[in-house]
Amino acid sequence: MRRAMLVVLVVLNAVVLLGQLWPAGAAAFAKTVNIAFLVSSLGDFGWSLASKRG
Repeated sequence: MRRAMLVVLVVLNAVVLLGQLWPAGAAAFAKTVNIAFLVSSLGDFGWSLASKRG
């Protein structure tokens, strides 16, 4: 499960980076991908912190 989440985050990060490097080629759903990446990262970091405390 953890590995799958990291793969998803890496793929989303690559899409976000590509949109930053080449804005003219960004897909129409780039804003949605950016928001999904930010929310997913925040959730993953929060989950990691919570599991290390417990």
